[in-house]
Amino acid sequence: ESRWPYLFGAIVVPSLIQVVILPFLPESPRYLLLEKQNTSKAEKAFQTFLGKDDVSHEIEEVLAESRVQRNTKLVSVLELLRTRAVRWQVITVVVTMGCYQLCGLNAV
Repeated sequence: ESRWPYLFGAIVVPSLIQVVILPFLPESPRYLLLEKQNTSKAEKAFQTFLGKDDVSHEIEEVLAESRVQRNTKLVSVLELLRTRAVRWQVITVVVTMGCYQLCGLNAV
């Protein structure tokens, strides 16, 4: 019981390793392209990850996926429950997650 503080302090080591290594990791091509609007850096990131020079197809694919996501209509929880096609799936997931939270498995 007297060693609990050491257990809580053990998280410091992985955190410090992450802080040191994180600046050297490359940015995500998708993030660079969609969030930062930087096509040239995204292209270089794709080339680094994929190891090929022509990545125009991948860039177009990410842009097309982004357009599809922007055109997708979001629904509320009530609309989701009113839709007969997915009602039982949603109820099943909610009951399963509720039982998972209440059974104490997370605490273990």
